[in-house]
Amino acid sequence: MQIDSRETRLLEDAINALAAGFENLPPAGERPDTARIHAALLEAAGRLHDNFPYHHPLYIGQMLKPPHPVARLAYVLAMCINPNNHALDGGRASSRMEKEAVAELARMLGWREHLGHLSAGGTMANFEALWIARELAPGKTVLASSQAHYTHPRLSAVLGVPFAAVQADARGRMKLDVLRGMLAEGGVGTVVATVGTTATGSVDPLREIIDLARNHGVRVHVDAAYAGYFTLADNLGEPARRAFDAMGDADSVVIDPHKHGLQPYGCGCVLFRDPSVGRFYKHDSPYTYFSSGDLHLGEISLECSRPGAAAVALWTTMRMLPLERGGEFARGLEAGREAALVMYRALCGDARFAPLFEPELDIVVWAVRAETSREASAAASALFKAAAGRDLHLALATMPRNMVEPAGAVKVWDTEEIVCLRACAMKPEHREWMPEILKRLGEAALA
Repeated sequence: MQIDSRETRLLEDAINALAAGFENLPPAGERPDTARIHAALLEAAGRLHDNFPYHHPLYIGQMLKPPHPVARLAYVLAMCINPNNHALDGGRASSRMEKEAVAELARMLGWREHLGHLSAGGTMANFEALWIARELAPGKTVLASSQAHYTHPRLSAVLGVPFAAVQADARGRMKLDVLRGMLAEGGVGTVVATVGTTATGSVDPLREIIDLARNHGVRVHVDAAYAGYFTLADNLGEPARRAFDAMGDADSVVIDPHKHGLQPYGCGCVLFRDPSVGRFYKHDSPYTYFSSGDLHLGEISLECSRPGAAAVALWTTMRMLPLERGGEFARGLEAGREAALVMYRALCGDARFAPLFEPELDIVVWAVRAETSREASAAASALFKAAAGRDLHLALATMPRNMVEPAGAVKVWDTEEIVCLRACAMKPEHREWMPEILKRLGEAALA
């Protein structure tokens, strides 16, 4: 997605249409000082030059995907009235739009009934899922893969519940034999399965995890913050497809629309399969809004004030790009995966590089071949800088030996982990830009 000033004309039309809905009101307050606003905005634009070009296809580093133009415009449009989705009084229309958008995400999982809402992001969404899990199984341990997001042990500590990591295999997926043994020991309340790890985009074997957990009466939470939307993609490998098809059997799922959902930050979503968990959210405060007797979002969220603009942006995007397999939105996900596969195959054919394994989604991780692991890490860091000097922006990821050693990147291991290069081919445009990306990577490697 490019920065496009033509969007301002579309926004002006939408703002005029919004203003027409309040034209019966008398003028309020003085007109803003446009000259000072203009000067401040230009100064802010100048400061924002100190950023990586996240919006451009040559940025293929961290999990940063530009919002769709319709999401940007809808967000700004809603900010004209700045609704608060804590309660219906603060945002009647935006609250309804949030409920409708969240219901579509639940239907994507195959759920006809659900409880859920938007959040500031995946961290808060996972926090709520683990909080509900604690309420249902007080004092019991939370298990997650050693490649799960680092916030899970942190959130467990905040909640005061024990946490234990399950060893990951050489492809970054939870080891089922280790999980089986830990469940047999007892005392486990929740297993967190990661569908799309942050480091490598690996997909835990969710179907098997759910079956094991059910045998022990253990709850399963799915952290699909990064990759939940990939359930719509038709070009996944069989293990990943099997995992995504099992998401609907989990107890709770987290998906971040501000990752693959084309939304501005922050926009996460937590979903519960059993609506009755809403009983844990109940409160009775004298300052809650009372103009409606209907359930409002503040009654099913740990967060209070939340931007209604995020809901409006998501709802509007989904009106334009429905969540359907074979649709335009799904084809964008498939394009990113195709780009990652092209990159992986090219790296496999380059003697200088050692990809860790074929990507399951749209993230590629590779080591730079060297005599020792320490030298390989140094070479990766140098290549990262050389690529940036050619406007190709990658990411670095420190990976454990057991995930790198099978690739044969080094002869001598003088460290137990290694710095690798990482690319997130999240943008649909990455597919068409991959030849240019590989060309610049090759030039950087010669520097």
